[in-house]
Amino acid sequence: MSANPNQQNIAESLTQVPSEFRYLIKGDRKQRIMASMVVVAMVAFYLLGLYVLEINPLRIITGLGELGKIVWLMLPPDPETWERAIRLLFSLIETISIAFLGTLLAAIIAFPLGFLAARNIVSLRLPQFMMRRGLDSIRGIDTLIWALIWINVVGLGPFAGVLAIMCSDIGSFGKLFSEAIEAADRKPVEGVKSAGGSHLDTIRLGIIPQILPVMLSQVLYYFESNTRSATIIGIVGAGGIGLYLAEQIRTLEWQQASFSILLILIAVALIDALSSRIRFAIIGGQQQ
Repeated sequence: MSANPNQQNIAESLTQVPSEFRYLIKGDRKQRIMASMVVVAMVAFYLLGLYVLEINPLRIITGLGELGKIVWLMLPPDPETWERAIRLLFSLIETISIAFLGTLLAAIIAFPLGFLAARNIVSLRLPQFMMRRGLDSIRGIDTLIWALIWINVVGLGPFAGVLAIMCSDIGSFGKLFSEAIEAADRKPVEGVKSAGGSHLDTIRLGIIPQILPVMLSQVLYYFESNTRSATIIGIVGAGGIGLYLAEQIRTLEWQQASFSILLILIAVALIDALSSRIRFAIIGGQQQ
């Protein structure tokens, strides 16, 4: 009987390039020991985390029963009165407005900062390094923390929410924009240079047309995500429907709380569908 063709190919490969199959032929004992040590360390660290954080599976199982009771109390969603339903709807519109304005302002401010943080745009390493670390510092502060800061600066209300989302997203957009700029194809840039274009011309004609669809797609995605974030920061007094939702949960008005959650879910779903259509229109693809 003839040998299996696949087995013959494997045997020939092992003979021709034994160095590439060193691990398969001889086995690298050192690598195996290191891999085993890494796995053991990860398992030990995981178990230590469970102990330190007091994570008990029995508490989770017991809590599922309580969660079921809460879900049962939430049904059916009921705003109680039409007046309250209209008030919740207007507060939801306020939440969406906070997310939209905060995202838009962050994108406008982060657009030039992304170029200053890109390695292929700024040749001086020190300013470029400082810009990147500055964006990292801004991004390292959570939106909720920014909301608490701005509430103490400008007072309660949606203005603080807009500023919180704007500050949080400046760091994220700056990083994403700079990475998109660095990943841009060099051929259009070289073409502009060969035609006698200046450094500014290479950016305007060679880079921006490539990265603009990517940037717009990222902005639309963050707008959808910030709609949820605007709900959370509303709990601390930054405007929107979050304040009503927190009060409903605190006073155990579960049916009213579920109605607010339902409004938020519908809004997020509509924004997701709309932003998906816009993204596909921008990149020129076909929606699946």
